[in-house]
Amino acid sequence: MKVILRRDVDNLGSMGELVSVKNGYGRNFLIPRDLAYYATDTAVKKLAGEKRQKAKRLSQEKVNAEGLSAKIAELQISIPMKVGEEGKLYGAVTPAMISAELSKQGYEIDRRVISFDDAIKSLGVFDAKIKLHPEVTTSIKVWVISEEE
Repeated sequence: MKVILRRDVDNLGSMGELVSVKNGYGRNFLIPRDLAYYATDTAVKKLAGEKRQKAKRLSQEKVNAEGLSAKIAELQISIPMKVGEEGKLYGAVTPAMISAELSKQGYEIDRRVISFDDAIKSLGVFDAKIKLHPEVTTSIKVWVISEEE
């Protein structure tokens, strides 16, 4: 029996994939749980059209992400923080802080796509990685400065 998966199923396939399964597994498990639907001729044609649209959309998103990446890579942002003895920060610099600074400069970047190699807990210059697209990643310089300066 051939079915088209509505969701990712472990050890079987990912969403939108056409897979062949045993009749009982399809009828008694996948279809009642709304994990798949029958792969009729019409459904297969519709799936092919959806795949083309998805590929076109993903390529356009990649082009947009590459353009944004070129603009963001040139940026350097400063984060003022309270500093204790020996240049140690009270707290740490978070992705939300970097996202807020970027939004002040006109770039709306979600905090969940920003990451660091290590936690930023001291003054200095650090790199923050921003994953704009599954295939496009850029980094920016983050200057952590004292609030008193």
